[in-house]
Amino acid sequence: MVASRDLHVVHVTHNDLDAVGADAIHRMKFGKIVSIFCSVGSFPSILEQICGIEGNGDLLSISDLGYQQNAVAPLKNLKNNGWKIEWRDHHRWTEREIETAHEIVDFLSVDVTTCGCGLCARDLMPGDPNAAEVARVVCDYDLWKHEDPRSAVLGLVLQKRKNRDYVRDALVKGVISDETIEREYREISGEMEMMMEKSEKAAVIMGSKYRIVFAPLYGYPSETAARLRKDLSSDMEVLISPGGRFSLRSVPPISHLIAREFNGGGHPNAAGGSFEFTLWEKFLFWLLGKNSKFNRFVSIAESIV
Repeated sequence: MVASRDLHVVHVTHNDLDAVGADAIHRMKFGKIVSIFCSVGSFPSILEQICGIEGNGDLLSISDLGYQQNAVAPLKNLKNNGWKIEWRDHHRWTEREIETAHEIVDFLSVDVTTCGCGLCARDLMPGDPNAAEVARVVCDYDLWKHEDPRSAVLGLVLQKRKNRDYVRDALVKGVISDETIEREYREISGEMEMMMEKSEKAAVIMGSKYRIVFAPLYGYPSETAARLRKDLSSDMEVLISPGGRFSLRSVPPISHLIAREFNGGGHPNAAGGSFEFTLWEKFLFWLLGKNSKFNRFVSIAESIV
């Protein structure tokens, strides 16, 4: 897609509602650009794959993806290969990380007070009412305000990858909700309830300083974490995919600090990382729902002051 691009913009972003909103803002500004949605863990490898393609002065825009040390080298290569690079993110960066990125990219905006979509709307479509409304609704969900019920609907609908382009294209037009989105929401709600119950039944509680719940993830991480916290009175919820990737939610604002110890990152109260299971560990987790790496997680979490 990048090599055969027609327009001169490539947008690399995360894979949640915030990312979809950010991509909608980019398309309001530039048209049908090349959009690449990726996980936090695959971000550096995505950049590496693009490195061999001539930039010719075209724009590589990054949004809703935080700093990773493994991304530095490919970003330098991209810059040397003729790409103009802009980076907009709302996760927490250290001063050194900001300095490092500034040395490479052409434009950098890091602001934890808004969401990624909000940053894109502010920079790319200032004063546009449709962009402002999309950003407001997206930030309502991504920043856990939950003041607009439409944001919860979009957040749940986008748990299904098949809905991503439809929702994005609707947002480009300024449409927040329609019959298709509402129908998808109703169908997904029933499925989600069953998956949350399944996760809760397999939950393991550990920790002394914090009540930490480890549970397999069958889908809907944010909603499942909220359910576990309500039912199990937990301080942290760690939802783990079969391969070892995990989604973390926490009451104490340290999620991002813990996730960094597991090759991930995110927000103080919500982040993600990976336990990097071996084949044997994958089997044990599938069979017993437990893993020795949970002990390291607890140790790290409870050592943070």
